[in-house]
Amino acid sequence: MNLKKQLILSISKLSLFVFISLLGISTAFAQSVDELSDDQIQQFMKQAQESGMTEEQLMAAAAAKGFGSADISKFKERMTKLQADKKAPVNTNTTDTERRLNDTTSTKSVRQQIKEDSTAIRREKYYGLNLFNNKKIVFEPNLRIPTPKNYILGTGDELNISITGFAVQTYKTKVSPEGTVQLDILSPIYVSGLTIEQARERIINRLKSRFAGLNSSGGGLYADITLGNIRSISVTVIGEALQPGTFTVPSLANVFNVLYACGGPSEIGSLRNIEVFRNGKVIRTLDVYDFLLHGDQKDNIILQDQDIIRIPYVDTRVSLIGEVRNPKIFEVKRDETLKDVLAFAGGFKELAYSKTISLERATPTEKRIISIDQNEIANFTPQKGDIYTIGKILNRFENIVTIKGAVYREGSYELEKDITVKQLIARAEGLKQDAFKERILLKRERENLEPEIIPLNLSKILNSESEDIRLKLKDTLFIKSYKDLRERLTVSISGAINKAGTYEFADNMTVSDLVTMAGGFTDGASASKIEIARRIKADTIGVSKEQSIKIETIDVDRNLIGAESKKLLLKPFDRVYIRVLPRYEEQKNVTITGEVFYPGPYALKDKTEKISDLILKSGGLKSEADLGSAKFTRAGKVIGVDIIKVLQDRNDVNNLVLNTGDALEIPRKKETVTVNGQVYNPTTVPYSSGLKLKKYLDLAGGTTDSAFVKKTYVKYGNGRLDRTRSFLGVRAFPKIENGSEIIVPVRKRYKWTPAERIAISSAMVSIATILVTVIRTF
Repeated sequence: MNLKKQLILSISKLSLFVFISLLGISTAFAQSVDELSDDQIQQFMKQAQESGMTEEQLMAAAAAKGFGSADISKFKERMTKLQADKKAPVNTNTTDTERRLNDTTSTKSVRQQIKEDSTAIRREKYYGLNLFNNKKIVFEPNLRIPTPKNYILGTGDELNISITGFAVQTYKTKVSPEGTVQLDILSPIYVSGLTIEQARERIINRLKSRFAGLNSSGGGLYADITLGNIRSISVTVIGEALQPGTFTVPSLANVFNVLYACGGPSEIGSLRNIEVFRNGKVIRTLDVYDFLLHGDQKDNIILQDQDIIRIPYVDTRVSLIGEVRNPKIFEVKRDETLKDVLAFAGGFKELAYSKTISLERATPTEKRIISIDQNEIANFTPQKGDIYTIGKILNRFENIVTIKGAVYREGSYELEKDITVKQLIARAEGLKQDAFKERILLKRERENLEPEIIPLNLSKILNSESEDIRLKLKDTLFIKSYKDLRERLTVSISGAINKAGTYEFADNMTVSDLVTMAGGFTDGASASKIEIARRIKADTIGVSKEQSIKIETIDVDRNLIGAESKKLLLKPFDRVYIRVLPRYEEQKNVTITGEVFYPGPYALKDKTEKISDLILKSGGLKSEADLGSAKFTRAGKVIGVDIIKVLQDRNDVNNLVLNTGDALEIPRKKETVTVNGQVYNPTTVPYSSGLKLKKYLDLAGGTTDSAFVKKTYVKYGNGRLDRTRSFLGVRAFPKIENGSEIIVPVRKRYKWTPAERIAISSAMVSIATILVTVIRTF
């Protein structure tokens, strides 16, 4: 299944990128290529690398969208140049020829990167190939290890010769093309083709002719020869490698080093029969699976110059999908079985159906399905193209019975041979005390898988009055409790109580008990005349036919001491109502601010206090108080109250009875009048008691042509409004008070639509025609 998911993911990713790329191209070429910034082009290049599409495919897509070859060529040149500038260091001495070479190399590297990314996705489905795509695994020869004793010297190797003791001398010499090393005190020594140990012995024997007692007991002189810089060798990779060719590697390189350098086998190359040729003969055959599965590198030998690595075609591959730990395509040798292939895949998953494996095999003419039993796996021989599918086990139990309800350990249990209802209850640690034993239910599947319910009297079974029932596969036993078979019994309490709500009913519960459970009375609660509303069931004494609820009234001790009469014990679903004391209520506050002697909040002592009483409580008005602009607010809304009339007559309608939250604001005198609206110079002018409204309009420059003068109105400081009145052509303008605002509205002229003009014209013509006809008639 993972292979299928990877394929779908790859297709989805490619489709999405084609869409994004074409969208990016459309946006880019909608303007001139020369107008595009370097950042826009670099973003396009980044998307191209992540997509898996080649540069030719993207340019073809652009051409298919209708973009000209000139634009595409120019865009390609910009992209190539940016890539070259990013990778190549700046060199002021670079010639034009070298620069063009760098540009070409850069284009190839982009194209190669795109190709490598798409190839890596395809290679992922083959077991082992991704080893050579993983950039976190570095197969490089370790040049810091001691020189292997069997290392064979060749041209280019460097030898370090150290003489210590009473004389100190150091020589560094390289193996010449003739295979010799030259010391200034000796004739050339031939070492090419010798191991490092053999060369050491030969050189020291020659040095003894110049240094007496060298490396002898008591001689006082000692010589040591080590390998310095190593040479490079040339190794050729042929066959089905991802990048076959000749590679120059250090002389300590092994087979894996070179395989990693060439990208490993291609998709049709073998991982299990990689041959190493030396002097025309196969000296070793490498199986990469040995390394992947067991970490075995016995065939990973150190290479020599002119060695050849041959990767042959893969012979037999099979696919393993489904419930295995690593589903992939595996390469199989001739002597291996399906058991080995399962081991390659890490074995079965925990929920794998291992009894039978489904095989899809190709015949010379068509496909066929083969079922492989579990006992055949060890000896079953895979063939080319086999596809093995391992399914999941069924989501069901082969030996299960279940018990639910009023037992101490409800759940599923093993269906043992001849297990009965009594034995299953015993397995569940027995019945709870509230178990309803007179009727339990056994749910069972019939042969056609239809469910059926079998009622049982558990009391009779436990008392051996009825036969105990043997259980079958998937039987479920339901044992209800008494609570499960009745409505949940509750009582509720509301009113002047701290935690009003619904509580579980209990026998012998009284009102005092319920009050205690509800957190006790609130401060203003009345302990007398507590009302109980009760459902009518069997007790209908003193209840009329029309009555559906029975009401009981009771008094209790406020301290909850003592108990009520048993006749008034609470019953299920009773509702208890606690009343508030008749004269108990929270303090109600009103506020007065502004030009009074004692502004602030005041409590209402009764329900008859009025605005004038509040002004009196606050110490009266200051001389600067502007009564005409006093503002009275109730519930967030301004109410136009005339405070002057309030103070003149306590019984005036403006002297409202105060409510909780009322606020009275008495501002300081403004001594100004504001003129707004359709005047030439909206302004604020000093107030003068002798001036009329027209005079204030003149002070504002007069009214404009769009002014609706006869609709002029005045807004007073207390929120009231007064408008201009007209009778028989004579206008009466509102009175102007200190702090007033004069507002001249705009005259709205109705504009006829063309359709309305045509309709009116037609109507007028019709009326005129009728009039002419009538006149002629008379």
